[in-house]
Amino acid sequence: MKWKEQLLSLAPYKPGRPIESVKKEYGLEKVVKLASNENPFGTSPKVVAALQSALSSFAIYPDGYATTLRTAVAEFLKMDEEQLIFGNGADNLIQIISRAFLEPGKNTVMASPSFSQYKHNAIIDGAEIREIPLIDGEHDLDAMLEAIDENTAVVWVCSPNNPTGVYITKEKITSFLNKVPKETVVVIDDAYHDYVVADDFYDAVEFVNEYNNLIVLRTFSKIYGIASLRVGYGVAHQDIIRVLEPAREPFNVNTLGQIAAVAALNDQGYVNECRRKNREGMAQFEQFCAEHQLHYFPSQANFILIDFGTSGDEVFQYLLQKGYIVRSGNALGYTTSVRVTVGSEEENNGVIDAMKQYLQEVSVSKN
Repeated sequence: MKWKEQLLSLAPYKPGRPIESVKKEYGLEKVVKLASNENPFGTSPKVVAALQSALSSFAIYPDGYATTLRTAVAEFLKMDEEQLIFGNGADNLIQIISRAFLEPGKNTVMASPSFSQYKHNAIIDGAEIREIPLIDGEHDLDAMLEAIDENTAVVWVCSPNNPTGVYITKEKITSFLNKVPKETVVVIDDAYHDYVVADDFYDAVEFVNEYNNLIVLRTFSKIYGIASLRVGYGVAHQDIIRVLEPAREPFNVNTLGQIAAVAALNDQGYVNECRRKNREGMAQFEQFCAEHQLHYFPSQANFILIDFGTSGDEVFQYLLQKGYIVRSGNALGYTTSVRVTVGSEEENNGVIDAMKQYLQEVSVSKN
């Protein structure tokens, strides 16, 4: 077989363990998944109602232009419809951008650790990867600027960053955008922007008309709670969208996803309530960390990365046996940590109790 050589040593993305699999393996009646940064409160009742009244025939292809969704998002953002591109989740848009801009002889700059799919797709497309270490969980924007040269095609910025949850301030991001060469594309991955409550954050979409080399990615998989239907979108200057569109697969956003996304977008009251509950839940974890003197990065997302000072895999496995699926930091660049999605108050109390049990058992074993 004449495979691309880079595929032979590249591992596929590993999602969190499925609930039913964990139940079966450990004989558990109840399992709580807090590994993939999903919305623990589900989606808006308006989404359920919209899907229940959806088309009864599924033999027709989706609207490849996502006409109704496009109009709804454009009106919500106060942008032109031609400035939007839609994908099967933001992951699909990352793939499209990589396909459109990256190739052998080009390089791409990104923070490390950050979302794995930037690097993953760049490897497949044969581009040189320049990873800039985080400083205290935050992008080192000055070092990222220094890494850019005439062959840099794409710079990836994830804010709040996954897996640390640390955000970039408006002052810092605008200073950065002003210094990036105009021929280099900057992608701001805005997946968690709906959760941010910091006063000095920004609305990245507002930058699009000022910076013609900027693409902003957003998703309906997080606070909108329709991760299973896979809908994401990008916002950029019309010239960028025109170049990206041929790299997008036809019919890449399914019909039900389009219907659900419109309904979800139209219930901002639900979004605001989820944001409020998320901050309350985050406070539960911050209090736990303070009580047990555990380091964590202050997160503006819907997850928290907690350093237990021991093997992240060990903590992950202990919690798994207790019925809580979290994410080991071993695969995220923080080997002694676990990343925990903020759940409901009850779910948070449950996993925190399990973490307390772990700490107690570790303490006893050391004495």
